[in-house]
Amino acid sequence: RWFTHFYVVSVLWNGFLLICLFRAEFLGESLPSWIQNMQHALGRDSQSKDTGNEHFSALLVLLLLWLHSCRRLAECLWTSVFSNGVIHIVQYCFGLGYYIAVGSTVLCQVPTNVRNGKKLSVQICWYHIIGVMMYIWASLHQHRCLAILANLRKSRSGKVVSLSYSVPFGDWFESVSCPHYFAELLIYVSMAITLGILNATWWCVVMYVLFNQALAAALCHEFYQKNFSSYPKHRKAFIPLV
Repeated sequence: RWFTHFYVVSVLWNGFLLICLFRAEFLGESLPSWIQNMQHALGRDSQSKDTGNEHFSALLVLLLLWLHSCRRLAECLWTSVFSNGVIHIVQYCFGLGYYIAVGSTVLCQVPTNVRNGKKLSVQICWYHIIGVMMYIWASLHQHRCLAILANLRKSRSGKVVSLSYSVPFGDWFESVSCPHYFAELLIYVSMAITLGILNATWWCVVMYVLFNQALAAALCHEFYQKNFSSYPKHRKAFIPLV
């Protein structure tokens, strides 16, 4: 349940960055000076030119990231049923910093000198369409899987009746133990595609999500196998067939 705090921070921070970039791109306003200083500190060259519809791609990815945070916040508040587990203070602080850093990473994919008064020429490319479609597909499956997990602890009327663990079935649970983690990876891959596929910085973010989610899924998979003797043997931990 402490993950709720992560998504509150993400919704507020990335929503703010989204508004700043939107105003800079469409209204010709300057990004706040402290944001430009942050971009310089993170290595962004103010003289870089916009290549390959870079501005619109970053704006779209920041929007997707914000929508993802909004959905996950809503799920934490109204869908998920959490146990009494706790989180380490170091992991908690790292999580808060991560959601601030990831939005800042998107913003640093555009030059700091977005202040020439020209309105953005929106050109939707094929990778925008593919990325957004993949994002929607992965998000729908993640929500379904989280709902399946929550329903294991609820009665048919929707009342929470237990906080114990049970074996989930349905949707991607038929293939892997942690499909919601796999969907999270696909969501970040979809953002990499939306940024134009060749953005090396965002692929580093994807690799972090891959290793982070894979570790959590492996531990969860081992827990299921240890505590449920009849656990389906064909299920993989994280990625189907792997």
